[in-house]
Amino acid sequence: MAGVAVFRPLVRAPVRSLARTYATSIPSKAHHRVVIVGGGTAGVTVAAQLQHNPEFQNKDIAILDPAKTHHYQPGWTLVGSGLRPLEDMHRPIHSVIPQGVKHYPLRVSTFDPENNAIKTSEGVDVSYDYLIVAPGLETNFAGISGLEQALQDPASQVSSIYSERTVEQVWRNIQASKKGPAIFTQPAGIIKCAGAPQKVMWMALSQWKRDGVRDNIDITFATGGPAMFAVPKYSQALEELRKQRNVEGLFQHNLVKVDSKNKVATFKNLAEGANGALVEREFGFLHVVPPQKPFDWVAKSQLADAAGWVDVDKSTTQHTKYKNVFSLGDASSLPNSKTAAAITAQAPVLIDNLLAVTKGKELKAAYDGYASCPLLTGHGELMLCEFKYGGVPKETFANILGGQESPNRLYYHLKKDFFPYAYWNYFVKGNWYGPSGFFKPDITSN
Repeated sequence: MAGVAVFRPLVRAPVRSLARTYATSIPSKAHHRVVIVGGGTAGVTVAAQLQHNPEFQNKDIAILDPAKTHHYQPGWTLVGSGLRPLEDMHRPIHSVIPQGVKHYPLRVSTFDPENNAIKTSEGVDVSYDYLIVAPGLETNFAGISGLEQALQDPASQVSSIYSERTVEQVWRNIQASKKGPAIFTQPAGIIKCAGAPQKVMWMALSQWKRDGVRDNIDITFATGGPAMFAVPKYSQALEELRKQRNVEGLFQHNLVKVDSKNKVATFKNLAEGANGALVEREFGFLHVVPPQKPFDWVAKSQLADAAGWVDVDKSTTQHTKYKNVFSLGDASSLPNSKTAAAITAQAPVLIDNLLAVTKGKELKAAYDGYASCPLLTGHGELMLCEFKYGGVPKETFANILGGQESPNRLYYHLKKDFFPYAYWNYFVKGNWYGPSGFFKPDITSN
């Protein structure tokens, strides 16, 4: 998760001291032992855990990120569902960067890993001994024709939880909808928090039921994927829920155009034999999840794989070619679900292996692909999806509360009340390890 949303063109941050954690001055050249690109969840968490490690504490760590605000993006689902206010979900970026870590408000333009160097758009050259790449990914609102214009029109009944600028409109649109077709979309390809597109759908359905208008609204879940969820166990449970609650499943249909004037959404049929046929659907309410991709300056760099992600070993988080480069979070090629929970498992692995590299030792820490999707299914209920590589469930509470494919009120309050508190007070301070709580898990591979 990046520290900045990208619904609009990013404004260049002024190159000056903006807060106590910013570099007091920005020379034309700088060198740091560890440089972290990205001040979002992944970058700040790694910086904090590095500061806790005696080998790195106060050992010249810097973060490059032009954002002024750090967002708790998992909380946007709560905002769009009317469960929490938006002001709970962001802080000034300087307030979350650890003491002793320099923050340069600079935008990376070019990686030069052959020379252990980075060039920035502001003309500053930053070199490093070790590099951690964690800038997140780009939410590409421009990737759907007509979407940006529709989101800028409050009367369009089009909204998205995937930007801090549009998330509050989701809740307003839910409240305003009383009848007609309601469509919730999920794009084909990789996105962050793959369960979020239907979280808002289930919460809208629950709210419309509360308001007594559910029977007047025809709900469709239109996804570019072939099923409700990528993990079979949870997909089956969600498919049963979809049928029970009379929600249409429009699978392998990818949204390509929004006509807000005529209230028509156009989908491309991705199913085998459909030959990409276009399908038009009228809507009264439309919630859109935009397609997502690596930032161009990452995808076009020497660090990227063929798909544009930072090319790292899926177990060690170390770059496949440049051994002093690591990556985690949404920008990495790690073939797991891109969630904040995944970072809780990736960060300690990265740090252990980075420490091994500095000492010339074998990399023994291994990431097993753990990720979690706290999937809201209505007021007072949540399906806590936890899994690792291969779509294999890895459930924290199964031995206590039974299989986590069954929605539970306890899980609901974890998502709504505990996780935001834990995020600001422990997660970004390097003191939270997800399922292991406050204790670093055993992450050795042998």
